[in-house]
Amino acid sequence: QLQLVESGGGSVQPGGSLRLSCAASGFTLDYYAIGWFRQAPGKEREGVSCIRPGVGSSYYADSVKGRFTISRDNAKNTVYLQMNSLKPEDTAVYYCAASIRRLCSQARDMDYWGKGTLVTVSS
Repeated sequence: QLQLVESGGGSVQPGGSLRLSCAASGFTLDYYAIGWFRQAPGKEREGVSCIRPGVGSSYYADSVKGRFTISRDNAKNTVYLQMNSLKPEDTAVYYCAASIRRLCSQARDMDYWGKGTLVTVSS
C-alpha cells in the first residue's frame, strides 16, 4: 500500500522555525512529484511548495518564498519542508501529496495524500 506520513508539526511563536517531514512507504518518492499543501480554517487548500523527481526542480507559493525550503533525501525516502520566519498566517494543517504524473500542479491533480500535520503559529 502506498502511504505518505507527515510529521514535525507543532506550536511555535512568530519568527520561529519548524521542519516538516513527509515519509513515503510502498513506493520510491523520487519517481513522483511531491507537493506540500496547507489548509487553514475556513480557507481552501492551497499549494505551498513542490519538488519534481530526478534533478528535482522546486516551486514555492509567493507567500512562502524566501522562508520555506523543500528538499528530499532519497536514502530516507523522505521529503522535507523547512519553515523559517513563521507567521501567524502560516497556521494550518499541512499535507504532503504525490503526483503519479510527476507534475507540480493543483491539489486536485495529486494522487496520494498524507493525513496532515498541524502547524500553529501564535504568541
